[in-house]
Amino acid sequence: MNRNKFFFLVLILLLSAIGLFFISHNEKSIDDRIIDYKVDLASSDLALYWKNDSSKIIKSIQNLKTFAESKNRELLFAVNGGMYNANNTPQGLYIENFKTLSPIDTTSGSGNFYLKPNGVFYITANNIPVICKTEDFINNGHIKYATQSGPMLIIDGQIHPELKEGSTNLQIRNGVGILPDNRVVFAMSKTKINFYDLAMYFKSQGCRNALYLDGYVSRTYLPEKDWKQTDGDFGVIIGITKPLTN
Repeated sequence: MNRNKFFFLVLILLLSAIGLFFISHNEKSIDDRIIDYKVDLASSDLALYWKNDSSKIIKSIQNLKTFAESKNRELLFAVNGGMYNANNTPQGLYIENFKTLSPIDTTSGSGNFYLKPNGVFYITANNIPVICKTEDFINNGHIKYATQSGPMLIIDGQIHPELKEGSTNLQIRNGVGILPDNRVVFAMSKTKINFYDLAMYFKSQGCRNALYLDGYVSRTYLPEKDWKQTDGDFGVIIGITKPLTN
């Protein structure tokens, strides 16, 4: 091998190594900015909450925690579950215990919710989690919980085409995805993040579909990871509980 070919080979290897470093560093930095919770609905009690037994809107994670404890349940995880109106009513579809409390919104408008395609996260009567585009949603009467939001982050394995890599639109954000083993993964950014990087997180987990839930108002309660945000002024809240042990 002559000297020119040798130096060319060294240069190619060096550039490849640098590229791999930046790819792994970028993936690590995204993961470092995310707190996540993965749950198997076959063995966990997930529910969507809006109002308490007195028809008062729960609003905060602390209020949900208190409500759960009044039912002799321990709150293991909670996150705000989608966008809401000024009066804390759900924006778009909301189903709780098989009852449609807010109708699906198929109209067009401005803002993140209407960045089409938007979508629906729902749980069937058999505790099967599904995320689909709003246009594909069908209520067959066997849907236990559902919340609508937007935009979709991952659609059939691909990042939403309107989400731009390197976007300077940064906010605290949270979302939900379905893992290849059919577990649900909830993810919230610890710091401000753009839509594309949040979508990349779900794609890196193998999610075929993922849905954005909300932005800077987002809060997550996950004491097992020492993350205990209990404030908030929400509409829908997603919570996972277990029986209290004495």
